[in-house]
Amino acid sequence: MEKIKGKKKLLLYGCSGLGVNMLTLMIGTYLCSGLLIGGFDEHLTEWTYIGKDLVIAAVWSVMVLVAKVLDGIIDIPLASLADKISNKFGRRKTAILIGFCAMITAFLLFLIPLNKEATLLNTIWFGVILCTFYSFYTLTMLTYYATFAEVCETENDVLFLSNVKSVCDVVYFILGYALIPVFIGMNINIRIVSLIFLPLSLTMMIPMFMLKEGGAVNTADGAPAENEDRLTLGSALKCSVKNWSFMYWMFTISVMTVGLQLFLGGINELFSSTGLSMTVVMASAFVPVPFTLILYNHIVKKKGLGFGYRYILSIFTVGMLVMLICCLLHEKVTEGQLTAIAIVGGLFVSFAIGAFFSITYTVPSHLAQREKERTGKSVSPMYFAVQGLFEGVAAGIGTGLILVQLKDHNAILWLPVIVAVCCVIAFGMSFAFPKEISQMGKETKESNK
Repeated sequence: MEKIKGKKKLLLYGCSGLGVNMLTLMIGTYLCSGLLIGGFDEHLTEWTYIGKDLVIAAVWSVMVLVAKVLDGIIDIPLASLADKISNKFGRRKTAILIGFCAMITAFLLFLIPLNKEATLLNTIWFGVILCTFYSFYTLTMLTYYATFAEVCETENDVLFLSNVKSVCDVVYFILGYALIPVFIGMNINIRIVSLIFLPLSLTMMIPMFMLKEGGAVNTADGAPAENEDRLTLGSALKCSVKNWSFMYWMFTISVMTVGLQLFLGGINELFSSTGLSMTVVMASAFVPVPFTLILYNHIVKKKGLGFGYRYILSIFTVGMLVMLICCLLHEKVTEGQLTAIAIVGGLFVSFAIGAFFSITYTVPSHLAQREKERTGKSVSPMYFAVQGLFEGVAAGIGTGLILVQLKDHNAILWLPVIVAVCCVIAFGMSFAFPKEISQMGKETKESNK
């Protein structure tokens, strides 16, 4: 793989997944919630497909969990498949293109209910389409993430690319959580809104022009064309599981992911009854993120990733508690006071949300580079695949089991409490980080010379 040189080119490459991730936000946060009316008090006919339940809540809860778990499980065979592709177009570009086309098809099908009632047929239909969407989204983004370690020359380039990707995540979160409520306020149904943002997915075509894979994957004698020891599915998985630093990171990030996905998936329902403008609340949470990332990176350089991780968990917990207070007081204070409290909560969240996403790109890429330096084996795709497995299960628990049940039992007020508990558990676990994770990113006297 030819390296991408220069910050400008890395900046462009880091923007590739913006539109695809926007579609995932649309499905996971809005379209899935739009199948059930629970938790919505205002603009019910705009936030939901047709203003009434289209799926059976108990069955749908299981289907969402299955889709998320499958999304994680399928990462591993897809990582192996993407690594075995052999053609002149390039294995990475081929895998991205296949995944992208199938993912867009599934996204469009998810907008079409088979009937207008909460039937088992509808529930299964949406469940199957959701599984299909996540599977091909995984193939697309897993392949893209795997190229981070392949196209970057140095660890600093990996960190820069991860931060660019994190800022892009913030952009689509701003579009998703701050701008979409504006469209809803204009009485535009959520399905139409999702089509408005569909063209953004074309940013995934950037790798088609920037990746230089050097032709066919294999030479005439069957050896890898690139200078690397390509692993089989079994050996790559074994290599990942045997790395204790990586596996402990998986357990810690999973706890955090349960809380984070629960927050992202249920924030609209949480504030639906308060009368607050979601645009104001979410803008306060996401707009400052590029600037708060600067502070996070400064902390990591001075104290290491372990300390930085505890910092973002602590401040995110405070943000959840402020948002809980906001929901509890919405009938006891003026609208101006309530808005001020919500903005404070959003600002606390902004100091953590971008770093949460940056860290999930940085750590696997860093550990994969270390593994390749030690053994000469390229395990980057498998590391992201295994992380996808853990995150898929965690997201399924957060948005499938917990969120659907909170909506179904009108207990959405418990959402920030559960998120805060997840953060506290992950905070405690972080003290046992291996040194290569806890000290990651920390500048030493030698590096400053």
